[in-house]
Amino acid sequence: MITTSMPAEQRSLLHNISWQTLETLLAQSSKERNYRLAYNGSSLETATPLYEHESYSSLLNNLVQVFAEELDLKIKMYDSVVLKRQDVGCAIEPDSCYYIQNVAEVKGKRSLDLTIDPPPDLAIEVDITTSQIDKFSIYAALGVPELWRYNGLEVKIYRLLGKEYLECARTGCSQDMRSRAFPPLLAPKISRFLDQSKTLGEVAVVRLFRTWLRNQIA
Repeated sequence: MITTSMPAEQRSLLHNISWQTLETLLAQSSKERNYRLAYNGSSLETATPLYEHESYSSLLNNLVQVFAEELDLKIKMYDSVVLKRQDVGCAIEPDSCYYIQNVAEVKGKRSLDLTIDPPPDLAIEVDITTSQIDKFSIYAALGVPELWRYNGLEVKIYRLLGKEYLECARTGCSQDMRSRAFPPLLAPKISRFLDQSKTLGEVAVVRLFRTWLRNQIA
């Protein structure tokens, strides 16, 4: 029997795209668009997430929700939202993003204007296949303080220091890869739970994560 594997994302890259063209594409596809985008001022990458991608994205969101519940944190999640600023010429659509420290600043808002509103405190990217565009520079231009990236094998936590992202384990700001958004949460622990989901399933892993977290904060 011959087995084949499907990619987690299907990507395409367009060059020489103006901001006006980007806005036109967003306006025309707002109700039916099935891809996520990243735009750096001239090039536009579109990525259609498939089953594997969405499975990990969903699990990461569930883990964040459990964390907020157990620590009684007020958070605001945005899913399928385009973060953009024309003044820096960048736009990106994370798998999900959260307001945590700045949740009060966006309370009651129906839309985001990053020239006025603070950027999300945390963005999550699932990139199983290789992106053709430098997403780090886009997130940095938008000022997102923390980025989690999962590549199918491990989660890495990045913090924005100045104008670039550095992995927490290498910055000196956190020798144990500690998240700023959720201080008790460590990158290796998140990776372990995502790895366990491959055999145990999502519900069991969420239950294990909740138990582990309660032990950490007891």
